[in-house]
Amino acid sequence: MLLLDHSAWARLLADKVPPDRENVVLEWIEAGRLATCLPFLLEAGYSARDAAEHSEGMERLRRLGHIPVDEAVERMGHMAQRDLAEVGHHRLAPNDLIIAACAHQVGGGVLHYDRDYDLILEHTGLRFESVWLAEPGTL
Repeated sequence: MLLLDHSAWARLLADKVPPDRENVVLEWIEAGRLATCLPFLLEAGYSARDAAEHSEGMERLRRLGHIPVDEAVERMGHMAQRDLAEVGHHRLAPNDLIIAACAHQVGGGVLHYDRDYDLILEHTGLRFESVWLAEPGTL
């Protein structure tokens, strides 16, 4: 299971991803391998330009799996931020910490285009698969 991060989703919607990689993501969607969680959904909704785009986007995303943010995920997010503070990286996006904690909770990964996830893996106890949408710096 891969949780979506907005850094990947926005690039997919903007057609900024090479067709071969986009096809892989479409295969993951068809196979039920991609999921959402509340922080991602809020970011996706925030990016909508109007009510119609918001409704259309949320309808599309409801077809994917969904991982809830529970007390364990909250606790892991707090611990990860504490770990990052100890090495001077605590100012990462809070949503990234919760998405990473959700991925850790289900033994999955995060589909992203954001170096923050590699920092989270390097400096916290969260363990998840970091899946770049494309090679860093190519999009």
